[in-house]
Amino acid sequence: MSRILNEAQEKYLNQFKREDDQLILEMEKFAGENNVPILSWQSADFLELLIKMNKPERVLEIGTAIAYSSIRIAKNLGDKAALQTIEKSKDNIKLANGNINKSGVGDRIEVLEGDALDIMPGLDKQYDFIFLDADKEDYMKLFNYSINLLKKNGVIFIDNLLWHGYAAAQEIPENYRESAKHIKEFNKMFLAHKDLQTTIIPVGDGIGLGVKL
Repeated sequence: MSRILNEAQEKYLNQFKREDDQLILEMEKFAGENNVPILSWQSADFLELLIKMNKPERVLEIGTAIAYSSIRIAKNLGDKAALQTIEKSKDNIKLANGNINKSGVGDRIEVLEGDALDIMPGLDKQYDFIFLDADKEDYMKLFNYSINLLKKNGVIFIDNLLWHGYAAAQEIPENYRESAKHIKEFNKMFLAHKDLQTTIIPVGDGIGLGVKL
């Protein structure tokens, strides 16, 4: 159960989940059974809506995992739009490429293999939309690279900013304390950033949303 919603709220919302894409359903099942972190379906729905509304031509995703969100983004891009997604795990890259090949939108997705901290400084084009979902201890550095790569009026979408509810908790399990500390520090910086208009929305695990001024 989510620590953001209570059980009754989560049960109520889950009855409205509608997904008929068999690949997406298979990926959700695989992620649940293999403890692979992916966007919650509510967050993924929200992400898709933002893509449809903003109609970005160039999208950057930091953290591919099994390409669950990559595929959901690509399905909503225009014909001439493209997504670049960065992943360093060899195992994840293999799974991601397999899913992308089955998705029907593989021509819109380019997987950049390696550490985002190494890849992002070498990217020379700017993006209309950036989705950050990577190692929490690297969020600050990855965010700073992202802001440099984001166009004016571009959108940045960041997952896990409530971090299972522990960003606002007084008592935090030991194995979450360090990551919760990183998220709390990040949130203060994000919400006060001079170059962005920002908010944190309690959808999924907490979505940070910013528009570059």
